Amino acid sequence: MFNGHRKKQRSKLASQIRLSYIILLLPNLIFMVYALYNLFFVSERYNTMLNSVVAASEFSLDFKEDFDYETYLLIVGNVAPEDSQIPVLLSDARAVVGGLKGYTNTDDNQKRLLSAEKYLNNLEVYIERIKNNLTYEDKYESNMLIWENDVQIVTALLQETINEYIYYENKQIQVAQAENKEVFLDIIKISMVITVAIVLVILLVSFVGPLWITRPIEEQVKQEQKQLRKAEFELLQAQINPHFLYNTLDTIVWSAEAGNQKQVVNMVKSLSDFFRASLNRGKEIVSVKEELQHVRSYLEIQQIRYQDILSYEINVEETIFDYSIPKITVQPVVENALYHGIKNKRGGGRITVTGKESNTYFEICVEDNGKGMTSERLNDVKLALEAEKLEESAVYGLYNVNQRIKLNFGEEYGLDIDSTYEEGTRVVIRLPKKLTEIVEK
Repeated sequence: MFNGHRKKQRSKLASQIRLSYIILLLPNLIFMVYALYNLFFVSERYNTMLNSVVAASEFSLDFKEDFDYETYLLIVGNVAPEDSQIPVLLSDARAVVGGLKGYTNTDDNQKRLLSAEKYLNNLEVYIERIKNNLTYEDKYESNMLIWENDVQIVTALLQETINEYIYYENKQIQVAQAENKEVFLDIIKISMVITVAIVLVILLVSFVGPLWITRPIEEQVKQEQKQLRKAEFELLQAQINPHFLYNTLDTIVWSAEAGNQKQVVNMVKSLSDFFRASLNRGKEIVSVKEELQHVRSYLEIQQIRYQDILSYEINVEETIFDYSIPKITVQPVVENALYHGIKNKRGGGRITVTGKESNTYFEICVEDNGKGMTSERLNDVKLALEAEKLEESAVYGLYNVNQRIKLNFGEEYGLDIDSTYEEGTRVVIRLPKKLTEIVEK
């Protein structure tokens, strides 16, 4: 969850490493982009011209013979006008001619396609004349003249136009092939130059790079240690705060004035246990059992203060009691559940602390049935926990808990938050299975 924060902490070293990579890879990447672009452009251009020739060839091979034959069948009466394939042939031919306009990029061939469209228009006129003549019995000779002198001549002109189109498209393919050859030769020359340059840069970086990259490591380590101590100190200050102490002492005074001696004794004992666990002789890592005692003391105090609205349960498997945990990890999560979950809910609420272990880690879950959060608020909280600098104090305790866990045990451990509005919030604390004695050594 804190990957962004950790990356910024190491930005100086990471930037130098990335810069070294860029020095080595940038020329090669530029060349690859250049080569791929040219190869793609050449391939697309070649495919376009080839498709153009193929489409035009199919047109010139089939259209004239089929159209002349269908027209003859129509004239001699072997095919009725409504059964004739002539409209289909004309429609298909127009589609081919229209499609060829998108292939060619020369003005002359564009003009040839315009001529082909005019020829198709003429053929439509001739077919209409033939159909009109079929309504008269003495128009056979007239139709044959149209077929011989008009239709066959125009289809021949159309075929010749398409053949010219194919010829000049083929010439364009030959020109493109020559240009492709030049591109490939240029790519080979540039690749040789880049290879030599990369070898020289690698030799240079192999001598200068290690000193340049490792220089900030010692400074970075000191900075992280300082950050860890600062986070722990700030967390301790945030949790042992005057408001909690003042409120607890006020409650003790009220209980004493009310003559509730047993309650006073219990609160003083719980407060003593709470501060003893908080200080804990300066130890930074404690056992889960010690941490849970700290939480229990806190909840005992708060239950007396909020007895009308708060109940709690601590049900953690004893198998994880001896595992290590950063001091004051669970209590801030419990406090967050009380002040932002239970107190914002009408009626009583319950906080449940559970714990279990897995193969390589264990989890402590703090769950409440309080107010919960909307999906928007939950997203804001998660973003705040990932931020480099907090803008909202409401998640300050959770932020420090998560940071300390990650600084002590790694980025894969920390807090996971889930919440449903009007139902409650669940915070899971994940930690590695390490015995407290091992960590202290």
